[in-house]
Amino acid sequence: MALRTYFFSGIAALGLGFFMISCNNGKAIKEEPAETTQKGNISITVDESFKPVIEQELKVFDSSFPDATIRVQYKPENQCIEDLFKDSARLILTTRDLSTQEKETMKSNGIKIKSLPVAMDAIAVIVHPNSPDSLMTLGQLRTVLQGTFSRPYTIVFDNQQSGTVRYMMDSLIPGQKLSSKSYAVKDNASVIKYVTENENSLGIVGVSHVYDPEDSDINGVGKFRKGIRVVSLMDDSTGKFYEPYQAYIALKKYPLRRSLYFVSRESWQGLGTGFINFLCSEPGQLIFSKARLVPLRVQLRIREAEIKP
Repeated sequence: MALRTYFFSGIAALGLGFFMISCNNGKAIKEEPAETTQKGNISITVDESFKPVIEQELKVFDSSFPDATIRVQYKPENQCIEDLFKDSARLILTTRDLSTQEKETMKSNGIKIKSLPVAMDAIAVIVHPNSPDSLMTLGQLRTVLQGTFSRPYTIVFDNQQSGTVRYMMDSLIPGQKLSSKSYAVKDNASVIKYVTENENSLGIVGVSHVYDPEDSDINGVGKFRKGIRVVSLMDDSTGKFYEPYQAYIALKKYPLRRSLYFVSRESWQGLGTGFINFLCSEPGQLIFSKARLVPLRVQLRIREAEIKP
């Protein structure tokens, strides 16, 4: 079958100047500042479902700026937001922007929030290889979450406070409760392990976790992990089923999409700003692309590619 995959166009990153360093047109500064966009110490909190890709981002950033120390904690989405409000983290990376009310609360305390989506992610639905449900409509997935589907599934998530749980409930069953056969395990890796070992299970994970970590073809469409089946979901606008391949996410054909936002309370040109600029730069965006997320701060071109069985 033909499947679209995509490549960088080579055009400079968009949004790189979102927090560009201002020039000093006055006299030379006598004392070197303790923190700049390239040096200093800060703490950030990141949605734990993005740990693999952010670890790669930090690895490259640290090697580029050896005088910079970024202490990172990986937590459920709700705790990331709490850390920002408590000033435990100057910068967070999560799957939602602050609400208008949350921004107003910050503003009333003299804190101006800056935020921007830097990449697009997707939620993957996985089942055991022996499951007959390789295709699902959103209506069928909704009944799975409600516990009324024709086959009884045990539903597994990463964490009760995760952005994954919030997204699925807000998108498919707003105002309702999950099936009584829904369970939170430790993390995305635990979800995958559970599904591989239990035939009547259905897992919900971030899309980057379903790809084979041993697949070395970073420019290809990617191979899914062995031991699981990734469910194809129907796009209601076309009536066609799509797996969560990168191109289908970029073209908005795969339905369960979400953005990764940075949310910053930093009011000066500090190290948080420097890391944001890196995430929005072409090297930072390329790392997102290699992790099978869709980079949002660069221009992309999409071309046809053949998938060989």
